[in-house]
Amino acid sequence: MNTPPATGSRPRALRTRLLLLIGAVLVAVCAALAPVAFLVQRALLLDDLDGRVMDAAEHGLAEASLRPDDDRDLTFLDGKGHPAGLLAARLDARGTVTAAAVTGPDAGPRPLTDGRRTALHGIAPDGSPHTRTVPGLGTYRVTGLDASGVRVLAGLPVDDVQDLTGRLAVAEAALGVTGLVVAGCACAVVVGRQLRPLDRVAATAAEVARAPLGRDRPAGLPRVPEADTGPGSEAGQVGAALNRLIDHAESSRAARHRDEERVRRSEERMRRFLADAGHELRTPLASIAGYAELMNRGTAPFDPALAWRRVSAESARMAGLVEDLMLLARMDEGRPPRSAEVDLAALVAEAVWEARAADPDRTWRLALPLDALDASALVTGDEPGLRKAVANLLANARLHTSPGTTVVAELEVDAELRVIRVRDDGPGIPPHLLATVFDRFTRADASRARSGPGAGGSGLGLAVVEAIVHAHGGRVRVDSVPGHTEFTVELPPRTELPSEGRVLGLSEQR
Repeated sequence: MNTPPATGSRPRALRTRLLLLIGAVLVAVCAALAPVAFLVQRALLLDDLDGRVMDAAEHGLAEASLRPDDDRDLTFLDGKGHPAGLLAARLDARGTVTAAAVTGPDAGPRPLTDGRRTALHGIAPDGSPHTRTVPGLGTYRVTGLDASGVRVLAGLPVDDVQDLTGRLAVAEAALGVTGLVVAGCACAVVVGRQLRPLDRVAATAAEVARAPLGRDRPAGLPRVPEADTGPGSEAGQVGAALNRLIDHAESSRAARHRDEERVRRSEERMRRFLADAGHELRTPLASIAGYAELMNRGTAPFDPALAWRRVSAESARMAGLVEDLMLLARMDEGRPPRSAEVDLAALVAEAVWEARAADPDRTWRLALPLDALDASALVTGDEPGLRKAVANLLANARLHTSPGTTVVAELEVDAELRVIRVRDDGPGIPPHLLATVFDRFTRADASRARSGPGAGGSGLGLAVVEAIVHAHGGRVRVDSVPGHTEFTVELPPRTELPSEGRVLGLSEQR
């Protein structure tokens, strides 16, 4: 079995990779910008130096123009205000250096030797800057000017520029390293803060992975905190997705347990159903067998007509029980009822008339709305099934109330439902039976069972009512207190059917 990774190991590895990537990017940026910055600064310093060299050359040319015939005159270097290390030279018409000197920081100008003057050969007096290395003096930026045959060279040392660029390079390197360290620390803090929710997501995922998956596991799996599931960040989106995944897992587990519990209850109901059905069928069979044995013996005193009546009654009772069992079995298989237009007004009225004819000891009343004579009382369904459901409700009232009880069958019609109510003013249903009154083989106790031969039913009447109503997309409920018991059946209105599926309404029948 695979062992889940340690909590936080993957976020830490991700943090390390991110920091290395950010560090590599910063180093690459600094490595690319440092030479560029160095070259730009050096170019600016050299441009400034070239400007000062040009100023010195123009000043020397102006002074030398006062004595144009002497191409060895460098008296313009005798004055003060010249920058230290200023190099000046005069050129003849062929461009040969005829005289050259350099100023010192404290002393006057010093002539250049022939070896040093050689470094200045080949510089045209066209104003363009040149870099020359003068032996013993260093590197110079030199430029030449020509005006009316007067040719002058001027140069300044580059050492100051080189020293300054070197110091700038060192300072920039130190600043770059410091910036890299500060940026690295800041990135580490920011990345750590940004990945902290991911650490909690990973911890939750590891805890879920370690949770047992069987029935003995805790009632609920841990969740990512709500603060770490915001859609504004990638970590929040991952946390929200993990919570949704855990919710789906919990829902699947709950659904599986519900299915298992439903199967278990179904098996228990099936065992109880078979036991109750066997008991109910055994009673009429035993009675039929007993009377048959008596008729077979023919012992006196014995009335064969009475025996045949009892055998017929028990046979009818057993046939009705078998019919109800088969109906419930068909409903359990999910077979859809036949679809035709059924007039509930005619159906309820006929059921009440039949109940009044079968039992004149009770007061049977019918309550129909004024608009029940038109098509508003039509529903779509199986007319024999709905007729049986209404008949069972009326039979339930007859079996469990005493003579003189008033039973009212009422039909209500509105835009969304067709409602049938059957109520009586009998003793009512005990509260502990209300939850199971529609279960199969449920019988009322003595407070609602009338006495006498054949009292009580098989306990399937209301179960058949519920099965038929549910098959038609409706529902049935009961409300009962002493002196008032009311069963309510709600059915959806009719849907359009072909003309051959219609059933005549009450007004059309009349």
